[in-house]
Amino acid sequence: MGVSGCGKSSVGHALAEALSLTFIDGDDLHPKSNRDKMAGGTPLTDDDRWPWLDKVGKALAEADAPGIVIACSALKRTYRDRILAASPETVFVHLTGSRELLLQRMQGRGNHFMKPEMLDSQLAILEQLAEDEPGISIDVAKPLREIVAASVDYVLGENSGKTD
Repeated sequence: MGVSGCGKSSVGHALAEALSLTFIDGDDLHPKSNRDKMAGGTPLTDDDRWPWLDKVGKALAEADAPGIVIACSALKRTYRDRILAASPETVFVHLTGSRELLLQRMQGRGNHFMKPEMLDSQLAILEQLAEDEPGISIDVAKPLREIVAASVDYVLGENSGKTD
């Protein structure tokens, strides 16, 4: 989970590979209307997000054991609670980073529907992963292998603390 540009897809792919799980990019679960809206520079509303979050929760709940990895922004606690209501075993890996790093990453990628101008709207609504939520926070300034290793350790129960 995290804002655009934090590396959800890259980390998600690598984490899924490390855990021998299937990876789904949550962006693929958005309806075309949501992608078009974001591509046009308009932030999504909660009403836009609820059906999408329900799809994410359903995909997690219906996954064969031992589970799947889904890249999903899940910016607000209410969004994460919605996912957890559908799939209580969900664990979040919150990818964090400075605005400067995130913006640099967004500016460096091509043909993504989420434009760099949308970063501030996501940062404005972001609610950090709380201590009582199932998950770990990791700074994306770290190398990918370290992010994945910390995520795997947490998911497999070898590290119960939050990190950055």
